[in-house]
Amino acid sequence: MIFMNITMMMMMKQRIKPRQSLSSCFFWAGTITRSSFGVSTHRLRLPVFASTRIHTIPNNGFERLPAHIRVEEETVPDYKPERFYPVRIGEVFCSRYQVVAKLGFGTTSTVWLCRDVRENTFHTLKVCITGEDSSNEVAVSQRIQSIDAEHPGKARLRVALDTFQVAGPHGSHRCLVFAPLGLTYTAFRNLFPDNALNRDILQQSLLMILLGLDFLHQAGIVHTDLSPNNVLLGVEDVGVFSKIELAELRNPSPRKVLDGRVIHLSYTMPITPGAPVITDFGAARLGDPGQKHSGDVMPGAYRAPEVVLGMEWDSKIDIWSVGVMMWDLYEGGRLFRAVRDGHLHDEQHLAEMVSLMGQPPKKFLERSTKCRQFWDQQGNDQVWV
Repeated sequence: MIFMNITMMMMMKQRIKPRQSLSSCFFWAGTITRSSFGVSTHRLRLPVFASTRIHTIPNNGFERLPAHIRVEEETVPDYKPERFYPVRIGEVFCSRYQVVAKLGFGTTSTVWLCRDVRENTFHTLKVCITGEDSSNEVAVSQRIQSIDAEHPGKARLRVALDTFQVAGPHGSHRCLVFAPLGLTYTAFRNLFPDNALNRDILQQSLLMILLGLDFLHQAGIVHTDLSPNNVLLGVEDVGVFSKIELAELRNPSPRKVLDGRVIHLSYTMPITPGAPVITDFGAARLGDPGQKHSGDVMPGAYRAPEVVLGMEWDSKIDIWSVGVMMWDLYEGGRLFRAVRDGHLHDEQHLAEMVSLMGQPPKKFLERSTKCRQFWDQQGNDQVWV
């Protein structure tokens, strides 16, 4: 509630508005095998006047997009249409989840807003491409839900509520069901002057993100993939989803119709003044609290130095990501670029760290033989002066 009040106050003070209003923006089954697991979580319940029946969604009256222009998932690198399940608005999964709008896409999935006709709630449905292994997301969700704790950070984590397989034209697709959320923090900050969050909002956000990580790390889970794209605004008023559904019924979303598939345009969410929620545990590592791990993890410029240098790492790398993320959100830019000649570059990344923080301790450099590429035995750099 505190976060919601501050967000609304700052939106009014700085006249922050969504770049697209609900009335003018683009809005956005095969054989199913199911593997559901019990959860206890807050669900967004529809207004009492909403019907639980399956709606008949119009399949005409929409703007037809030109076939030669790539949109949505067609723009991802190495796009192969047969790997994506051809979800259609109005489609019903498991005789329960009716798709009402498209929310987004990525390299390995498309994301949809669904209405649960059984429980009268809204959910987010993530439909993975063929061959995508989502078992880690499910395992982490089960670990989080299995911990019976009053820790306030548990509410700051989005877990899978249901999972099932759907058979598509070119193979099987794993589907995950989540509580619906609002904008990513990347999109949220872009609505502010200079693409930077206000200090009050940032401080409240930081507190809640750290609460979520504290719970996560006590549970022996390291996220490894924290960035503004994986932290989303919560939703206090479920009415925003009812409006999206109604808009789709009245004005079907623009789409591209091709042989055997339809590509819908994603709906841009309006601001929802709810507390931040950490999402996407597909790359998370499970273990014991404080356990050491190895391997190349973390996204680009958010990588911690021990990851860049090939050292063992633990939950502290998540804290590094949060620190870099907070700087980016507050300054409206990037603390580290880590790019040379258009590609992610370890030497460039390390040089930027050294220029900001100075030389690392000699004891730290002794943890990896890769350090010898950049520092001598006395800890003096050999690459950059």
